[in-house]
Amino acid sequence: MKKIIVSIAAVVALSSVAFAGVNNQTGCGLGAIIIKDDSTAIMLALQGTTNAMASQSIAITLGTMGCKKTKFVMNERASEFVASNMDILAKEISVGHGESLDTLAELLEVEDKAMFSASLQTNYNKIYSSKSVKMADVLDNISTTAI
Repeated sequence: MKKIIVSIAAVVALSSVAFAGVNNQTGCGLGAIIIKDDSTAIMLALQGTTNAMASQSIAITLGTMGCKKTKFVMNERASEFVASNMDILAKEISVGHGESLDTLAELLEVEDKAMFSASLQTNYNKIYSSKSVKMADVLDNISTTAI
């Protein structure tokens, strides 16, 4: 087991992650870097497993191993806040300002709150895509439209 870990570490150290391509089925991360063959289900499973075991979420957060760094990371507090304030957030996003919208920006550690609020207001119909939109969809839509 130690040999495998050392081998993986050596490959990562010697690999050029700047040219790493991201597989659209398993995503970015160590698996996508060291396992280039994605022609079979077995190789895709190996890529995905290696990505998951090698802290893919950290790579995404930091923008390493071929992953794109996001402008903000959804966290548990932000998720709970959105779940508890869906209606008021919808109203405040539609007008582009409000206390709950400011709180959400703080929870997401957004630096430019004015631009964040304006972006959400502009993309209101994408964020609240239907009257029965779920909290998880709102969070996903915020993360894609506010970036």
